[in-house]
Amino acid sequence: MSDPAFLGLAEAAELIRAKKLSPVEYAQALFARIERRDAAYNCFIALTPERALKSARDAETEIMAGRWRGPLHGIPYALKDIIDVAGLPTTAHSKILADNVAQQDAPAAARMVAAGGVLLGKLATHEFAIGGPSFDLPWPPARNPWNRNCIPGGSTSGGAAGLAAGFFPATLGSDTGGSIRNPASFCGITGMKPTYGRVSRRGVVPLAFSLDHVGPLTRNVRDNALLLQVIAGHDPQDPASADRPVPDYAADLDRGVKGLKVGVIRHFYAQDLKRGAPEQVAAIETAVTMLADRGARISEIALPPLADFNACGQVILAAEAYSVHEAWLKERPQDYGARGRERLLAGATLRVADYLRATRWRRTLCEAAAAAFKDIDVAITATSVDPACRFDDTATLAAIYGRQVLMPFNVTGQPALSVPAGFSKDGLPLSVQFVGHPFAEATVYRVAQAYEAASGWADRHPPDLAV
Repeated sequence: MSDPAFLGLAEAAELIRAKKLSPVEYAQALFARIERRDAAYNCFIALTPERALKSARDAETEIMAGRWRGPLHGIPYALKDIIDVAGLPTTAHSKILADNVAQQDAPAAARMVAAGGVLLGKLATHEFAIGGPSFDLPWPPARNPWNRNCIPGGSTSGGAAGLAAGFFPATLGSDTGGSIRNPASFCGITGMKPTYGRVSRRGVVPLAFSLDHVGPLTRNVRDNALLLQVIAGHDPQDPASADRPVPDYAADLDRGVKGLKVGVIRHFYAQDLKRGAPEQVAAIETAVTMLADRGARISEIALPPLADFNACGQVILAAEAYSVHEAWLKERPQDYGARGRERLLAGATLRVADYLRATRWRRTLCEAAAAAFKDIDVAITATSVDPACRFDDTATLAAIYGRQVLMPFNVTGQPALSVPAGFSKDGLPLSVQFVGHPFAEATVYRVAQAYEAASGWADRHPPDLAV
């Protein structure tokens, strides 16, 4: 194996299980690539080579002895630096937590270890998963491998960029208002926000407790389903964790879409967000046509306006995030980056009445969404309506995070998956989003897999920069 950089999780797992790929050599090859190229992308905050190589050697010994734990056994991965790993700093990319060393693994991280994964290190994020991209923090922001002058999206910025750059085949992120799906859309990779409560959030630095989700990012749909299989499950110590059986997410991946009912939420990107990039809109419509050609039954559905979901979600997010950060904002405001401080302070002027009205409104929006989904299996819509912008395009950067179809499904808690859908005229990734009923991630993956197989976009990778 001369260069395993863009091996998928499933592909690498089969090679490792067949003893055709050494977990140790795989990890070493990726560390060598990171050492050569991460200076261009700033994906990692910290590397863990000693820990990783010990894990890789242990995995190799077990596999050679015929003890294979499953598809993550011997597979390198990295974690967004808001997820606790015992003995390692969890900084949230902030000076506030620069010296914060985790005492135990977050359950999601512990499941990765138990599955035999090989942790390469901790990844860049927007500060506290909200303040970025920022250049006034202890570590620089991650950059987009398709064009390093462009943002990778956020807040799971290092994870999405690292996948696109070929640094690892799997990572975990968080999604409070789109922080898995937005960088997935900008970096041309696959990101799932599972159903609220499907994956434990304990041991993950909170942003807004009633909107926070933890989920997998990979380069393709099959890998994503395999990774969710590892991390999903009930955690009795997370009060929002769902005590429900975990299905086999990969079982129906290749069944196709014939007979499935797919609803198009067209108003989100054709009316509610005006002047979206025509090539992005065209990419979504092409995806709809591909599914129809393969036997899906297409209809158009309507939810409340996107602005309603955004307004409701932003009030809840601002109030809950401020409650988390109030003491630090009063005692150490200078230790935040400017963007993080400004966004977190937005909750300081909210009243209890504002928050309670938003929570009541949320219930109304959830009921409307459930009614719209009543007669469909999966919905299709935009993730982002524009490709990634440049770091120095301040006007577009100020607006771009508001031009997303992301918050609706944090408000409702439904599973939502962003997958690659082509490229803009400037060579930047485009995307499409698939949304399912609560706890129906398997059906979302099935539809997305059919589209991915037909389109071939997940097989594209950015060219290596000369560094």
